[in-house]
Amino acid sequence: MTVESLITQHIDTWTSAVKTKSITGRGSSKKLELYGVKKLRELILELAVRGKLVPQDPTDEPASVLLERIAAEKAQLVKDKKIKKQKALPEVDENEFLFNRPNGWTWTRLGNLSSDIHYGYTASAKPDSEGVRLLRITDIQNDRVNWATVPACDITEEKSKSYLLENNDILIARTGGTIGKSYLVENINLQAVFASYLIRVKRIEVVYAPFTKVFLGSQLYWKQLIENSAGTGQPNVNATALKQLLFILPPFEEQKRIVAKVDELMTLCDQLEQQTEASIEAHQLLVSTLLNTLTNSANADELMENWTRISDHFDTLFTTEESIDQLKHTILQLAVMGKLVPQDPNDEPASVLLERIAEEKAQLIKDKKIKKQKALPPIADDEKPFDLPDGWSIERLGNICEKMGSGSTPRGGQSAYVSNGIPFLRSQNVWNGELKLNDIAYIPKETHDKMENTKVYPGDVLLNITGASLGRSTIFPVEIPEANVSQHVTIIRLIEPTMKEFVHLGIVSPLIQTLVWGRQVGMAIEGLSKKVLEQFEFPIPPLEEQKRIFIKVNELMHLCEQLKFRLKESQATQLHLTDAIVEQAV
Repeated sequence: MTVESLITQHIDTWTSAVKTKSITGRGSSKKLELYGVKKLRELILELAVRGKLVPQDPTDEPASVLLERIAAEKAQLVKDKKIKKQKALPEVDENEFLFNRPNGWTWTRLGNLSSDIHYGYTASAKPDSEGVRLLRITDIQNDRVNWATVPACDITEEKSKSYLLENNDILIARTGGTIGKSYLVENINLQAVFASYLIRVKRIEVVYAPFTKVFLGSQLYWKQLIENSAGTGQPNVNATALKQLLFILPPFEEQKRIVAKVDELMTLCDQLEQQTEASIEAHQLLVSTLLNTLTNSANADELMENWTRISDHFDTLFTTEESIDQLKHTILQLAVMGKLVPQDPNDEPASVLLERIAEEKAQLIKDKKIKKQKALPPIADDEKPFDLPDGWSIERLGNICEKMGSGSTPRGGQSAYVSNGIPFLRSQNVWNGELKLNDIAYIPKETHDKMENTKVYPGDVLLNITGASLGRSTIFPVEIPEANVSQHVTIIRLIEPTMKEFVHLGIVSPLIQTLVWGRQVGMAIEGLSKKVLEQFEFPIPPLEEQKRIFIKVNELMHLCEQLKFRLKESQATQLHLTDAIVEQAV
């Protein structure tokens, strides 16, 4: 089977095998990795270095003769004192062969194909680009260099002779996250040296550098590199190890045919990638548009009509984790806007509930159970985020709370932690809708008792108020009698405890998350102060409707989790299928 047939027969697999990237932080433009196309690129390079990409031609001069010519050129360079004589590399023993070589091919070592493999120049980059340029790892992006942005460096003319880059030199990153990545120098029309975190595989006339670059993209190279990379904290590879790497050398003419075919097939991969990305973007736009029709529904009845229309196409619409997450956000938004369940005119209106909460709060102050707070300003009409449904009200979050405040760190910090005691919750423990206890700290009972203000009890709503986890929220569970929280977590204790589920839903909804991220304070670290938090405008439905909303949200979130489970199963099948095709082809 030709590679073209391999690509076309399995085109659906290459384009549909995607996986979710591991990302942190808020938002990412590229949340999906096109795994199928990535594996196809790897397969093309692997077939290239195994002699399976183009037919062998028995009339080609064998690679063993090419090796002799390379050795002769190196000997002449030594004789002309252009390079130093290098220590001979060990012959490749038959036991080292990684696979059976094709006819006319030969095994050698990477060091034999270069006049030298050496480190770059150590210097500081100048703020401008006048003079000899200093090419750094960061200047090489996606196999390209924008020379206009490469800075200059101070280097003498004599010193630069050892480091000046020439066409067909190959640079390899020797440390950090980019270790092993390579760059083929082409069409260079200025003077440039390379920085010390790069290693140069220096050109030889009779070596076809583009094929060496193909080898440096193959798994044949990467597996060896990983085995040879040293360093405990940060992996790195040295010049000596690179020289020793096994290299499979085809006849010179076949190298040219292989590189031409690789270029042709990589262009096809680029097209597949662009088409797949365009398809994903179009799908995402369709999902966003349809979900907006739900959000813009006039009421719960119209919502159900729109929902029924969309639910008939769930299997084709919600085919990515991002689209399912969008559906979850839409459900939460509808919940806090009063569009998820119908209003019942028999429900006690929220205004009566709020009057009762105000009375209870006044009594708590009178009984000296809580301190009197400064009155919060009334909510003006232009502060209301949407037209409130019948029976709903809007209130400052601080007015419905018995307690709102962050915790603190026990005296002595981490040294105060014990192996067993009262749970001490930090922001890494608080996630949306759950408490993660795999990385929990504990404090002694006496420390817990001293930190009265930071105690948290079942039914308290917890909210992360600083850092990257800002806005994450959960309800403290009944399974844990009590705990304390750090200064990165705020306790929201409601006067009406049965409101906790709706308040938590509200906090994690897009409506309140927009306030969380839009009203944060602090230059270096995102954060929410109590003063800012208690002023949040919070929509309040009748208590009975809150309960119906909570039940409906749970029902729909369960549906979303089922969609996500089926999606993951389908994705896993596609990834396994992709790997199986690649393994069989190699």
